[in-house]
Amino acid sequence: MTNLLYIAAAGSLGAVLRYLVTTGVQSLGLAAFPLGTLVVNTLGCLAMGFLAATLAESAALAEAHRLALFVGLLGGFTTFSTYGLETFALLETGAIGAALLNFLLSNALGVLGVWLGYRLAAP
Repeated sequence: MTNLLYIAAAGSLGAVLRYLVTTGVQSLGLAAFPLGTLVVNTLGCLAMGFLAATLAESAALAEAHRLALFVGLLGGFTTFSTYGLETFALLETGAIGAALLNFLLSNALGVLGVWLGYRLAAP
C-alpha cells in the first residue's frame, strides 16, 4: 500500500509538471503544432534515460522511491518515456526487430485507437 501512495503522490506532481511545461511551451505561439507535448515527451525520455543509467545499479534508492520516481513522477509526466526506455532496451539487447515492431505498433495503434475512440463517440 505504501508503494501505491508514493506512486500516486509523485504521479500527481508529474501530471502538474506536464501541464505547466506543455502550456508554457504552447504559449510561445506555435499553436498549430503540438510543441508542448513534443517537449514534454523529449524531456521525459531524457530524464528516463539519465535516471535509468545512473540508478540502474544503485542500492541507495529504496524500491518505493524508485517506483515513485519512475512510475509516478515520470509516468505522470509522460508515459512516452517508458515507451522510449523499453524500445531502447530492446535495441541494446540486439532485438532490433522487436524494437522496430514496438515502435511501429505503438505509434500506429496509438493513433488508430484515438481515431476509433473518436469515431465511436461521434454521433
